[in-house]
Parts: sequence; structure tokens; C-alpha cells
Amino acid sequence: MPRSLPGLIKPRHRDRDLCHLVATAVLTSMLLPACSPATAPEVPSQSLEAAVADTATEHAIRHLDPKYVCPMHPQIVRDEPGSCPICGMDLVARRLEPDAEPRPVVTVRGETLQNMGVRTSKVERETLWQFIRTVGRVDYDETRMAHVHPRAEGWMEKVYVRAEGDPVSQGQLLGDLYSPEILSAQVDFLIALDRDGRATSKARFEKARNRLRLLGVTEATIRRIEQRGETQNTVPVTSPQGGVITMLGVRDGMFVTPQKAIVSIADLSRVWVLVDVFEHQIDWLRTGLEATISVPAYPGREWKGTVEYIYPDLDPKSRTLRVRLTFENPENLLKAHMYAEVIIYGGPRRDVLVVPREAIILTGERESVVKALGGGRFEPVDVVTGMRQGGQVEVLAGLDEGDEIVVSGQFLIDSESSLRASFLRMQPADTASAGSN
Repeated sequence: MPRSLPGLIKPRHRDRDLCHLVATAVLTSMLLPACSPATAPEVPSQSLEAAVADTATEHAIRHLDPKYVCPMHPQIVRDEPGSCPICGMDLVARRLEPDAEPRPVVTVRGETLQNMGVRTSKVERETLWQFIRTVGRVDYDETRMAHVHPRAEGWMEKVYVRAEGDPVSQGQLLGDLYSPEILSAQVDFLIALDRDGRATSKARFEKARNRLRLLGVTEATIRRIEQRGETQNTVPVTSPQGGVITMLGVRDGMFVTPQKAIVSIADLSRVWVLVDVFEHQIDWLRTGLEATISVPAYPGREWKGTVEYIYPDLDPKSRTLRVRLTFENPENLLKAHMYAEVIIYGGPRRDVLVVPREAIILTGERESVVKALGGGRFEPVDVVTGMRQGGQVEVLAGLDEGDEIVVSGQFLIDSESSLRASFLRMQPADTASAGSN
């Protein structure tokens, strides 16, 4: 074995000393942080016994960081203190309560209820009268409108009506028409008569007479031609019915054709009233129902009519259904395009659950009321509403007869319940699943 050089570690002691140095370094690195004066022992947030007694869900909820919310706008939630961007109120720190529910029950002290002015009412069964109150527009009855066309082209030598809106009666003379075709038909009619005014051939005579009728010549004019035995250069154009002129498309000397109406006449003895009904009101609407109207022009006066027709489609923009009503107008007091206040009656609806209108909370997504459970405890419940009459609303689902509901101050209670429900929705998914196992 070779001699060791002076000052060097002996081979048999080198590995032992190296291990000793490494162990000393590791021990020193572990002890130095513990001995540092800046580090303090961490205090547990709850005792070991309390932590063991909590379920996984309760333990997770208890250690969630607080959220800061607006008391008036529960949808405003922040991780840090601040003010509400909507109303400017200071955000309030809230923690999720372990016993919160999707629509949690809210408990309010008696003095707070008095300060809030909370009032309650019972859910009762009553009789509601079905009716729709809306506005309508008076219009002409299109089944009582007449359009006068010449049966042959020619010239209006004379027009005896002067303006739209003029009243006319049935058979009244509207104008004189000169038509070469009608004049030729008169000649054929006279040829069918012998010199003594008797028909040479009955078939030929009737054919000539019918031709004049088809060209719009009146029976009185045909008899006059037959009696005089001579033609007329012009034939009269008469009104087929009484009413008012709604369109006058001819003047003296104008050339007219069968394709164009020269006069339109509307009979105002009966009128239409067109109304728009909202989509949620059409479930019991049907033809034959009674209706009344009143117009600003005649205060205190009403007209009675019926629902004549319900149109098959809704307006895609306003989501309303057009309904046509008919009203007798013997005095012609109702004028076209008048606005009218309309009531359509549907009869009584008996033994229905009703609540006051002010008890309903409308959010745009649901309808709800706040049910009073007694002992200062309140719970918001969703409801399905039906018809509305005056200050009452029909309830189709969600409540039972005798339930007590809040009719004043319910918005603050519902806001508090929504706030607690919002915290419940903040619960992490893994925490919820752990609590359900």
C-alpha cells in the first residue's frame, strides 16, 4: 500500500467525513426558517372538533372568501369592497350560508316588518268577468262598398257629383255617358222592332235587349228607347246604392274605360271597428261576443255590436291579433278613421284563485309572489297567472286557497332571497358534488 502524502485525508476516513458534511447542511436548511423571527405560527380558523363535525359542503362554504354585493342590485357582485356602478351604494360583504336553498326562506324581525310597511293578503276564490279593454279604428264595411265601372268605353259628357264625401242615394244620377258601342246596340234594338213597335222576332228582340242590359243601360232607359223608337246619344250612369262617395275618378269630358272605376260608394249604415288584441288575451275570444264602443266626439254615448271575424295571423312586430267588430250606424254618426274605446265581453269566469295585482313581481323571466310562512318567515314562489281584471289577477299554478302573500314590501324580501340564491350558485361544482356523496 503506498504511503499517504502529508496533509491529505486518509482514504478510509474520506467517505465518512463527506456524509457528515451533507447531513449537517440539510439539517441547517430545515432549522433556519423555523428560527427566523419574521415567521409566526398560523392560527386555525376553527377547532379540530368543529372541522371534523362539518360536512364537505359546509366546510367548503365556511372557508369561501367573502363576496361584496349591492343591497339593491344583487346582480352586482365583486371580490373587493367598492360602490355599486348603478346606484352608488357601498357594497356589503356577504358569505354563503350553509343552509341556503335555491329560493331560500328569509326571516325578518317584527320591527323591521313595521318599518318596511309589509302588508299581507289571503289567496281567495272569486268570480272574474272576462273582458278586453282596447282601442280600435272605425272603418268602412267593405261588404257594403260599391265601385261603379262603365260597361263600355266612351266619354263622360256630364258629371253630376263634384267631390269625395258627397252623399248619394240609390238610383241617383251620377253622370251622362256617350259610348259608340252603346249607341250601336240601341240601333240593333230598334231594328228588332217593326215600324209599329212590335217585335219582328221574339228571340232577336230579347237578344238585343239583353245586350243593352249587359252594357249597363238601365231598364228605364231601355223602355224610353222602345217607346220613342229612337236612339239616345248619351245614357245615364246611376248609383247602385246609397252612401257617401269615397273615390271620384272622373270629371266632365273625360274618356273612361271598363277597366277603371269612376266612382266608389260606401254605405255607412253599418261600420267596422278594427281592434288589436294581445296574444295572452285570445284564448277565450270567439265570434259572436258582444262589444261596446265609445268615441271622443260623443261623450257618454255607446254603441253595441258583435265580434264578426277574428283574423288568422298575428302582427309579427306588435304580437297582436286583429279582430273585426260590426256596429249599426243608422244616424251616420260614426265616421271612418275615428278612434274608439272598445270593450269586448266574454262572460263570467267563476271559482278562480285570485291575488291582488300589486302582489305580483315581474322580472321579465318569471312571475312570483312572496308567501308569508308565519313567525316573520317569507319565501318567494313562482306562479303562473291568467286573466287580469281591475286590481286582481288569476293564479293558475303556484298557490293554494288560503295562502297568505305579501302585497306591500315584497320587493325587498324577494331581493334578499335572490341575493342568497346568488351565493348558492357561486358554490364550486366539485364542492357541491362532494357534499352530495
